[in-house]
Amino acid sequence: MPVGLAWAQADIFAGADLALGRQLMTQHQCEACHARHVGGDGTDVYNPAGRLKTPGLLRGMVEACNTQLNLGLFPEEVTAVAALLNRDHYRFK
Repeated sequence: MPVGLAWAQADIFAGADLALGRQLMTQHQCEACHARHVGGDGTDVYNPAGRLKTPGLLRGMVEACNTQLNLGLFPEEVTAVAALLNRDHYRFK
């Protein structure tokens, strides 16, 4: 990681490709799907005070979306999406 871009991240997400996570979220229209389910712009689904209280549960929720929607994401892709969500919304360490 380049100097100056370091940020705390849970060990489960160490080495995750955040650019890939963003690309996959855009490709699979995650925010649009969440907007249909929770209303607004869909970001209310990313509620750090909600039911996801650990990095493992966050990754598991991304895997659940992958499975339910038959997205065909590989494990490292699920981790990349979860790591991006962690960085931008949950901030588990």
